[in-house]
Amino acid sequence: MLQLRPNCECCDTDLPADAGNAMICSFECTFCRDCAQQRFAGRCPNCGGDLVTRPIRPTSLLQRYPASSERVRKVHDR
Repeated sequence: MLQLRPNCECCDTDLPADAGNAMICSFECTFCRDCAQQRFAGRCPNCGGDLVTRPIRPTSLLQRYPASSERVRKVHDR
């Protein structure tokens, strides 16, 4: 099950579970659309994989399967 991390790990923008601008790679590195496209050209700076739109978990399932509250930040030189 996806963690649905709460922020862009580059610029720390909030990305709630229903954010339409959240992008992830296959390792669940999470970025806002601006960083993913403008800074990283659609490639994860951590693994080199594709960054794709993160699925939205239905609101009705968030209580049973909550999104992560752990914020992840990394320094990205690109």
